[in-house]
Parts: sequence; C-alpha cells; structure tokens
Amino acid sequence: MSLSREQVEHIAHLARLELTEDELERYRQQLSAILDYAARLQTLDTNGIPPTASVLPPRSVLRPDEPRAGLSREALLRNAPQVENGQFRVPPVLE
Repeated sequence: MSLSREQVEHIAHLARLELTEDELERYRQQLSAILDYAARLQTLDTNGIPPTASVLPPRSVLRPDEPRAGLSREALLRNAPQVENGQFRVPPVLE
C-alpha cells in the first residue's frame, strides 16, 4: 500500500509537523513500507495460536500474601491531629 505525497502532507499537518521535500519523500517511503508489512501480517493464519499477553513466562515478583496482625487502634490514632470517640476527627465537607 503506497501512500501518496498528499496523504503524507495530511498526516504531517495533523501532527503539526513542517517537513522538507526530502522528509516528505522519506516518510512516504517509510510509512508505505510499514503499511505493507502490516498488510502482510494480516494474511497470516493465526486461528491455532492462543491469545498472548506476553512472550515471557508468567512469574510473580510479589511476595506471598500472608495474614498478620495489624496495628492496634491506639497505635493508629497516636499521631492523628484530632481524635474523638476512638476515631479520626476530620473537618466536615459540605458543598
């Protein structure tokens, strides 16, 4: 699929690019080659290939999730600016 010079100028205009004559021709050839390659890929039969999110084997970099005791209420509220009835006191938000 070969792009015309006008199509490349339109793409450059959309991208807000000012291209020289040499750049217009170079990008026309490069974009045409990319579109030709994409068209070739579309002809491949991929029916027997399962969808793949990654070519790398799945592995977890996270540690195993193990339950453990949390902080006490007193420890949590120790550094709170305001506490009321064992809870954080925050200013009201009214619109």
